[in-house]
Amino acid sequence: MTDTSNTRPAESEAQAPRQSRLHRLMQYIPLIAPVLLWAVPCWMLLYTGQHWPLPVTLPGTVLFAFGLTGMPLAMARGHGRRQQDRAAIVGDILLGTSWVLFTWSVVLGVPLRLALTVTGVGESQDRARIVTWAVLGVAAALLVWGYSQARRVPRVRRLDVQLPRLGTGLDGLRVVLITDTHYGPLDRARWSARVCETVNTLEADLVCHTGDIADGTAERRRAQALPLSTVRATRGRVYVTGNHEYYSEAQGWVDLMDELGWQPLRNRHLLLERGGDTLVVAGVDDVTAESSGLAGHRAHLAGALDGADPALPVLLLAHQPKFVDRAAAAGIDLQLSGHTHGGQIWPFHHLVRLDQPVIAGLSRHGTRTLLYTSRGTGFWGPPFRIFAPSEITLLVLRSPHLPTSP
Repeated sequence: MTDTSNTRPAESEAQAPRQSRLHRLMQYIPLIAPVLLWAVPCWMLLYTGQHWPLPVTLPGTVLFAFGLTGMPLAMARGHGRRQQDRAAIVGDILLGTSWVLFTWSVVLGVPLRLALTVTGVGESQDRARIVTWAVLGVAAALLVWGYSQARRVPRVRRLDVQLPRLGTGLDGLRVVLITDTHYGPLDRARWSARVCETVNTLEADLVCHTGDIADGTAERRRAQALPLSTVRATRGRVYVTGNHEYYSEAQGWVDLMDELGWQPLRNRHLLLERGGDTLVVAGVDDVTAESSGLAGHRAHLAGALDGADPALPVLLLAHQPKFVDRAAAAGIDLQLSGHTHGGQIWPFHHLVRLDQPVIAGLSRHGTRTLLYTSRGTGFWGPPFRIFAPSEITLLVLRSPHLPTSP
């Protein structure tokens, strides 16, 4: 469990200029990234001493050139205003493929080339070709495996979470978390139904969805979302918006989830009572809501807690882990989040870490607040998960106040 309670204001102030420079740099990434993602593996695999014959070099170069030009065009047509699902699928697959080829050209290709050179294995051309085949083999295997990992029903991750203020009547409360389902261009209606069937085996008291339900409008992705109506919970099903809802008519998703029997917690709370004890279950809109321009949409923690007894423990749903700074300042007991996907395709988690305080798992913030960050139930964009498994999470809340046996 990570403890981030020692962050000092002075350190935060010192990081502000660095973050500002980082944000300026991020503006140029859409222009630079495609070139790097395709040019680096092209050079590493074809032009670093392999001396391939022209029937190999020419088609290989054409393929990399197609990726370099085709990926941005497909992404623009698929995820831009036109929202063409076929183009989105092509662009997403090319993006994932280029990331894996780039990563392993550097991570595997460079050290392997050095090791072969130091040990004197073969001639220079032989070493270069060994590196090419090794990188291509590893990349192909990872892409096949990553696709199967992305498309499978997530495994259930179970953990007990002790909340010091939780009353004994609520001990053992079973909270199931799904998040980042990202229903999208690849039709996952059957996958959605199987996820809901798995959730129903967990005998949940409360089921939570912490946003990024889909890419596309509620009308467009309705068939994939419909199985959510079958989810069972003894105490309730609650939902908050993620940032992707605000790319796709967020109010439509709020209305659909309400229609499917889920309670959208838009800056409000409900009370969950059992055994004479009470838990406040609160939710906030995503932090990007206010900039979306939708009237009444914003992340408003004070509004979510308005009227709640401050002596009661609070379970907060907030899509992005970085909301935990506000949660800790307000003395929230447990925040549930998603958004990060655990990085989704290694080693992308290093870039996610620049924007979020936690990538996955349980962490402590301040003196009271715990944060659980899910790796997500689905996937966004590239249909691959590599060293970042998806999950359905079962959190069993525990009270420290149970009487001890004599």
